[in-house]
This record gives sequence, structure tokens and C-alpha cells, in this order.
Amino acid sequence: MRGLGTELLNVGFGNMVVAKRIITIVNPSSAPSKRLKDEAKEGRKLVDATNGRRTRSIVVTDSDHVILSAIQTETLAQRLLGNQGEKG
Repeated sequence: MRGLGTELLNVGFGNMVVAKRIITIVNPSSAPSKRLKDEAKEGRKLVDATNGRRTRSIVVTDSDHVILSAIQTETLAQRLLGNQGEKG
């Protein structure tokens, strides 16, 4: 999605993240991912964008914010790649 020159990634339920601020999108099932989520919560940098659904991916930004999404990791990656393909 484009808006005023800023590429946005829809992480579900109308929630958007600035695409160029994303460092990684990871699967939440591993122990390091769970640790990352817990540390972000303690540091008040956790954003829950799941709308009460099960967390299916974790988005990490360059500001150390951790965003929980109910959308599959692969789907978010495809959306992100699709945004980059629209630039030209």
C-alpha cells in the first residue's frame, strides 16, 4: 500500500507497518522468538496486532519494536516483496 511516498505493510486487521523500517519477519514458534517477544514486552516495545487471534508471525523493526501478527510469515513476506515490486 502506498501513501504519501511511504510503503506500508498490512499486518492484519487494518494495522500497517512502514515497510522500510522492517528488519525481519519470523515464525513465533521457536524459543528465541518467544524470548524476543518477552523482552519486548518488558521493554514496552511490544505491539499486539493480532486482534485476539493466535500469533502466526513476529515483525521486528529497526526501532526494536516487536509487532505480533495473526498473518502467516510467508504471506507477510509475499506482501512485502509485492510492495517492493510496485516501486518501479
